[in-house]
Amino acid sequence: MSRIETWGTLPDGRAVERITLEGGGLTARVLTYGATLQDLRLAGVDHPLVLGAPDLSAYLGPMLYFGAIVGRVANRIAGGRFKVDGQEWQAELNENGRNTLHGGSEGSGQMLWQVAAFSDASATLTLDLPDGHMGFPGVMQVQAVIALPGDGALSFDITATSDRATPCNFAHHGYYNLDGSDDVLGHRLQIAAEHYLPVDDHLIPTGEEALVKGTRFDFRDPCEIAPGGYDHNFCLWRSRTELRPVAMLTGQSGVTMEIDATEPGLQLYDGGHLDGFPGLGGRTYGRHAGVALETQNWPDAPNHSHFPDWLLRPGQTYRNRAIYRFTAPGRGQ
Repeated sequence: MSRIETWGTLPDGRAVERITLEGGGLTARVLTYGATLQDLRLAGVDHPLVLGAPDLSAYLGPMLYFGAIVGRVANRIAGGRFKVDGQEWQAELNENGRNTLHGGSEGSGQMLWQVAAFSDASATLTLDLPDGHMGFPGVMQVQAVIALPGDGALSFDITATSDRATPCNFAHHGYYNLDGSDDVLGHRLQIAAEHYLPVDDHLIPTGEEALVKGTRFDFRDPCEIAPGGYDHNFCLWRSRTELRPVAMLTGQSGVTMEIDATEPGLQLYDGGHLDGFPGLGGRTYGRHAGVALETQNWPDAPNHSHFPDWLLRPGQTYRNRAIYRFTAPGRGQ
């Protein structure tokens, strides 16, 4: 049965709640801080499927973004600069004083969401972002429905509206490890993309759309994740579309995660910079302890006119849907 409990307190005294959801063979624990997926379990599997922290302090420090819904613009904006209808804007530079990352230092992944509704298998969280927040225009209202709809599925349905034209790009930033192992380097990954975005030394796309064929970025057929410095966008489509299969991850244990999504991009980050983070069950997360597969728009889209549309206008509703479906050997969906 679902339940909601106080799980910690922010430095300013506000309480962080944790919601436990159960359905379709899954148990998910979601925090109101960052709309964070803190824990995920599949019946018959004796380890968590995501990297999570045992207490709130880690999310306020080294485990920033782990499992959170990040925005109002997930990923990076070069120099934090962009134009909306000819007007220039400057967002906060929270990545080495050079770029805007995941909406700034107080993006949605570091804010306290409100519980609008919850049931045994679903929680609806809401967030209001003021005009000028982190340097972005527009009062934005965000809603995330996190649910366990059945058959081993975990779904995210993120919607947003704004009273001014503004960049909008949210993403679930979970780190997955399907084996409960020290790293994911033995996991096999498949991504339905023929192109990826090369990046510069600061992880900003160069603007080129490169073919994956013949490169280490070719995951069109399942292959093992190897150390390769992956923090790149895979180009799925040119625009948001109906829900479609985009990726599959399989652990050496045989546990499999299939991802369906609506977004035009999938960011692969191999966790190569994780180092000594406190994890669930007394574990310490090191390099490659988990892999992030974030369904989102292409990074730095505001500064590349040929990238998929990134602008949310008044009267429009942004909607990002993703389903992560889990199966295990000997256990059907």
